Formats: sequence, C-alpha cells, structure tokens
Amino acid sequence: MARAVTNRRKTITTAAAWFIAFLIFFPILWTVLTSFKTEATAIADPPVFVAFEWTTENYGTVMERSNYFRHFMNSVVISIGSTVLGLIIAIPAAWSMAFVPAKRTKDVLMWMLSTKMLPPVGVLVPIYLIFRDTGLLDTRTGLVIVLTLINLPIIIWMLYTYFKEIPNDILEAARMDGASLRSEILYVLTPMALPGIASTLLLNIILAWNEAFWTLNLTAAKAAPLTAFIASYSSPEGLFYAKLSAASTMAIAPILIMGWFSQKQLVRGLTFGAVK
Repeated sequence: MARAVTNRRKTITTAAAWFIAFLIFFPILWTVLTSFKTEATAIADPPVFVAFEWTTENYGTVMERSNYFRHFMNSVVISIGSTVLGLIIAIPAAWSMAFVPAKRTKDVLMWMLSTKMLPPVGVLVPIYLIFRDTGLLDTRTGLVIVLTLINLPIIIWMLYTYFKEIPNDILEAARMDGASLRSEILYVLTPMALPGIASTLLLNIILAWNEAFWTLNLTAAKAAPLTAFIASYSSPEGLFYAKLSAASTMAIAPILIMGWFSQKQLVRGLTFGAVK
C-alpha cells in the first residue's frame, strides 16, 4: 500500500525543488542580465540586479568584432557530426555486448568508462602532434573525430543499458524469420530502442557543444566553435564582463532552446526501462 503524503510535505518538497532549481539556473540568469549592462554597471559594487539601464550595445559590438555565424556553424557540424558518427559505431558495439554472451562484458564496459577518468591534458601533446602531421589541426573533421572518440564510451554505455531492457526473444524471433544481422539491428533493435537512442543523441550533442578543452587546443580560426568564440573575449587587457556575457549568452542560447524543447524526450529516454 502506498504511503500517504501530506499536503504540507508536498509544499515543502516543491518549494525546496524550486529553490534548488533557481540556484542552479541563477548563473545563467546573471549572465543574461549582465549582457544587457554597460561595462561600468557590470563591475559595480554592490552588484546591480535589475535596476539598471538596459542596452543591446554589447551584442552589436560582439557581432561587429566576431563572425558569430561561422562559429555557430562550426559548433553545429562538430557536435552533430561527432554524435552521429559515435552512434554509427556504438549501436553495433552495444548490440554485441548486450546480446552476445561474454564473460567479461562488464569488465570491458568499465574499462571503456574508465578512459573518461584520464585527464585530457595527459594525451594533449601526442594528439596535437598527430593532428599537426596529418593535416587535421584546425579542421572540423579533426574535431569530429576527437570528440567522437572522447564521448564514445558514454554513448556505448548508455545504449548498452537501453538494449539490455529489450527481450532477447524478439531478436531471436526475427532471426528465425530470416532477418540478417544488418536487418536485425536496423529494423528490429533500433526502432524498439528509439527513445534511448534519442536521449543518447541529445545528451552527447550537449556534451560536444560544451566541450572546451579540445576545441581550444586543436583549433585556431577556421574550425573554432562557440567555445573558442567565448574565450576570445578574455584578453591581456582584462575581462570585459558585459561583452563576455553577451558572447556567452549567444553561445548557450541555441543549446538551451534545444534542451527546452526536447526535455520530454530526454527525460523519457533517461528513464527508459527504469519502471517495470
């Protein structure tokens, strides 16, 4: 029998959830507000929250100084390209781990995930030299490859958990009907795990979009995404907080909008198989 929850407890829980959500969202809100301030107001002490003269001058300066749309397109190509390439590799890999009996599958998964624990700076020099010698430095192709390899363990791990929730009997029935391996993966497995695949795709687009370490170290101008666009507003002359906030707002707005409209699909995929 379910335990009754009092209205008072519901109210307290809801208020606590909203308070925590506001604390998490506050840095983004502050960045957006600062982008509409003058530089003098942005560094005022004590800080001014909303009682200031609003201006869009910072956005105009950012657009004049930088080619925002080129950085935006680089981010789109790199994040979507690396995610799609990762899914092409990860779906067969996760299928083999989920449905082909093996004694050390969990050990392999743990080893793959452990590669995410390595500090990226530890392999920066060899990867930089490889990219320099192969002509991949400061190219979209190079960043797609490196971000695919970085996020591949997470993609495989997530897809593996989703595939494990699919009854093996369905795949065996497809094999008895004469389905080839390719048909089994494309026309039986993939449609059934579509919510999990969609959430994996969305999450990894966000991870690739926000990746800063590799994009800053492996690009210069041609393939620089929005993370490099933001970093360009940190100069030896100092930080211009209002202009930096405007650049940051322009960089995070697309991914925030995408996350807002896809939140139902993301939650559905992340909870796929959680309730029996």
